[in-house]
Amino acid sequence: MRGKKPFSSDLSAGAHALELTHLDRHGRIRMVDVGGKAVTRREAAARATIKMAPPTLDAILGGRLAKGEALAAARVAGIMAAKRTHELIPLCHQIPLEVVEVDFKPDPARSSLHIQARAVTSAKTGVEMEAMVAVSAAALAIYDMAKAIDRAMVVNAIRLVSKSGGRSGEFRRPRESPWT
Repeated sequence: MRGKKPFSSDLSAGAHALELTHLDRHGRIRMVDVGGKAVTRREAAARATIKMAPPTLDAILGGRLAKGEALAAARVAGIMAAKRTHELIPLCHQIPLEVVEVDFKPDPARSSLHIQARAVTSAKTGVEMEAMVAVSAAALAIYDMAKAIDRAMVVNAIRLVSKSGGRSGEFRRPRESPWT
């Protein structure tokens, strides 16, 4: 990458060019220096969906899996994964988590289970990755718990739903209904 500028791209017509913060001025990967940033309260929520056969969803919700209580195992997996995000995702800072919540919403009409994780910290960098790692691990734990009866399950739609705090401020994904 010698002599080349860091990657930047327009997201759409009229969008400003984005600079990738994990590249130095020579285009080499680096960990972002957050030393000069202020400690602020930061919160993020992420969601994922796992689609499955209707009997699989019934077995999960009814607590009838041979491996045990899938939702409890997935909740613990999500919380534990959030706490270890800095070990799983290169260049993530280790941050003190104040809250990690993992919740589930069944969708029998679509034979799906929706998962939401919420993470909160007071730190110099955000918790988006912690929330996204939490929903990913929770979804994979559901898969692991139910794979004996349904290996065709699909984990998808892992996404950041909202974030607040920090220099970049608020983000709310359009068309996401509030979690009730």
